[in-house]
Amino acid sequence: MSNRLTRRQLLAAAGSAAAAAALSPRALAQQAQPKPEWKLSLNSSSIRQANVTEKVQIAAQAGYQAIELWSDELARHAEEGGSLKELGQRIADLGLEVPNVIGLWNWLPENREALPQALEGVKPRIEQAAQVGSKHIAAVPTPDRDNVDLLWGAECYRRLMEVGDQYKITVAIEFVGFLRGIHRLGQAAMMAVESGRPDACIVADTFHLYRGGSDFQGVKLLSRHALAVFHWNDVPAQPPREQLGDEHRIYPGDGILPLTQLLRDLRDIGFYGPLSLELFNRGYWQQPALEVARTGLGKMRQLIAASEA
Repeated sequence: MSNRLTRRQLLAAAGSAAAAAALSPRALAQQAQPKPEWKLSLNSSSIRQANVTEKVQIAAQAGYQAIELWSDELARHAEEGGSLKELGQRIADLGLEVPNVIGLWNWLPENREALPQALEGVKPRIEQAAQVGSKHIAAVPTPDRDNVDLLWGAECYRRLMEVGDQYKITVAIEFVGFLRGIHRLGQAAMMAVESGRPDACIVADTFHLYRGGSDFQGVKLLSRHALAVFHWNDVPAQPPREQLGDEHRIYPGDGILPLTQLLRDLRDIGFYGPLSLELFNRGYWQQPALEVARTGLGKMRQLIAASEA
């Protein structure tokens, strides 16, 4: 066999070398990096038919990487004699994490005089979230009222984050689409920006984006660090947007929301989750909890695959 290269082989080798030389060091580094994977979480509201210890086991068995919990179920677990620290250890032993606990209400009073009492009132819930090892706790801007002063809201949020600092937990703003006050992504983003905290962040929700009238493309203006967790679900074509309630949430991909494009937009800003399946569908609550968890996870994975096609 001859060791001499043909003219075609020499040209091919030269072309490959030129292409490699044209790549910048950054491009070469990107080629070498492994593809990021989406972190998928189960919000415990999706399987309300189980208790909190069962929900943790189901999340692990179904194949999730994380579980979002609710303050009410943590309080109930403690009242029934359970240890929240042991629950947190159980979650970690199963290979799960707690990205967020929901949450805090009644922290946005109308006047400055009422703020100290409001902040004192939320401390027990923050402490419970910290005991199970949660990274964030969601703060819903209530009491709800019209014409909330967003700058005052930003100041209250900053003070609330300072309380979270005491427990080594980050407070995230969760806007709610059917509230009269903070119901849009832009409102929550303004409060985060004007809080003056570099770690300020938002819990977003596909249902609340649509229900509150926010444009889904608004996420492209955010940093990935501005999103603590993204609640993932879909809505049917009916009833009309203004009449939708939590009970109308359905599996992601089964409705009308632009979730495939939203995944692409989130990928463009470098956000890979947690995406947390959050459903309040009473029909799903009548089904076996593990079946609901597995179905939801499968639907999320299908959307991710479609967004990469």
